[in-house]
Amino acid sequence: MTGPAPPKISILLPCRDAAPFLPECIASLEAQTEPRFEALVLDDGSGDETSEILGAWAERDARVRRVEREGEGLVPALRAMAVAARGTFLARMDADDVAHPPRLERQRVLLEARPGVAACGTRVRYVPRSGLGSGTLRYETWLNGLTEPAELARDLFVECPIAHPTLMIRRRVFEDVGAYRDFDGPEDYDLVLRVAAAGHDLANVPEVLHDWRVGEHRLSGRSSRYSPAAFRRLKASYLETLLPAGRPLVIWGAGKVGKAFARVWLEGGRARLAAFVDLDPRKIGQTIHSAPVVSPAELPEPRTAGSGSTGAHRPGPPYVLVAVGSPGARGEIRVALAEMGFRELEDYRAVA
Repeated sequence: MTGPAPPKISILLPCRDAAPFLPECIASLEAQTEPRFEALVLDDGSGDETSEILGAWAERDARVRRVEREGEGLVPALRAMAVAARGTFLARMDADDVAHPPRLERQRVLLEARPGVAACGTRVRYVPRSGLGSGTLRYETWLNGLTEPAELARDLFVECPIAHPTLMIRRRVFEDVGAYRDFDGPEDYDLVLRVAAAGHDLANVPEVLHDWRVGEHRLSGRSSRYSPAAFRRLKASYLETLLPAGRPLVIWGAGKVGKAFARVWLEGGRARLAAFVDLDPRKIGQTIHSAPVVSPAELPEPRTAGSGSTGAHRPGPPYVLVAVGSPGARGEIRVALAEMGFRELEDYRAVA
């Protein structure tokens, strides 16, 4: 006799002191229109009723499998659940979030229809809406504007282009790139960057299918591994492997974002910066990190810089990192660079 077919999707659901939110999370998974899933759940050392809630869920739903492990932290928990998973696709879920009923089905359909896409997320809605700051709302708008692989590739180094609680990834790819890595940085973004670095496409389902809870209880707001500096260190380490050799590195943006990225870049012992570009006449002519601040008019065009000579004294065309905080400013700089003959990814990238 053959046993039951393995699940299509394995949900990785780590829990720690999640009792206030877990019932709503569970209800959202029970309401999924895609029934062919298993939920791998792990109580990571909770001091509240999380374990009892998970136990009751497992008793009434055979798709729920408890993974036992001492409270060793989020990444060991995720790795343990991934090892136990049987699904073709691995899906993340946070215990304080809510998945809309079609979420798993829409993501499965996308991945099955587009074999070149290795992982996908969905659009999100931050909850509760009261008290959300303007920066959070801008991030939500930015993230929800990325759906197609080219859009995610374009903004890969601005921030993580897939909301981790919505991630669904092919298990084969997940294993090929080395699963979650436990280090002093964001494990979710690191995984996405490794998938992209391996040559795979990323996408997002163009629907809001996940309520993403914000609040002081979230680990991302309390751990240094999710600090802006940790994200920038990670971006710099991957960018270093992608930037073309022999081209002077220029940062467009002499403000807070550009300076912060330059500082992390140089602290890693990487090549010095050739220049900063800025529109502010008060900054032009200054020196930042031993690099001059120049106007856009002083930036050599990529098809003419270094032309007529291949000697060691003629640098190649500049490679530009667009490091500004405002999406509107980023868009304006993209237009300006295109008019100057720069091609995105080949001649410049946006970072933050």
